[in-house]
Amino acid sequence: MPIPEFVKALVEKKLAEYCEAKIHPSVRDKLKLLFRFKGNSVELYEKRPYFRQTGEWVESPVAKFRYNQTVHEWTLYYRDRNCRWHIFDLVKPDKSFENLLKEVEKDSTGIFWG
Repeated sequence: MPIPEFVKALVEKKLAEYCEAKIHPSVRDKLKLLFRFKGNSVELYEKRPYFRQTGEWVESPVAKFRYNQTVHEWTLYYRDRNCRWHIFDLVKPDKSFENLLKEVEKDSTGIFWG
């Protein structure tokens, strides 16, 4: 089930602010932090120029947030080296999207930002 529009609008605003603040203007031609919605989730990812071909960009997933409309909670996921998503079980699902975004920023394990 897709994310309700009012919830999506709030998350979109928070992520746009986060992405804007995270990447310094001087490197935005070399690094982009973006997000996309799909169904009941939103994925945060980086884009960098591909080193072998000019004009090509490579995407690297950072985190995924999945919304459970039944309980109105967000769950945080990380992606492994085999491109599979897993629940980041060091934090519980939370009604506040912002709390999970703070966990991504804090990155206590190095799993999101390396």
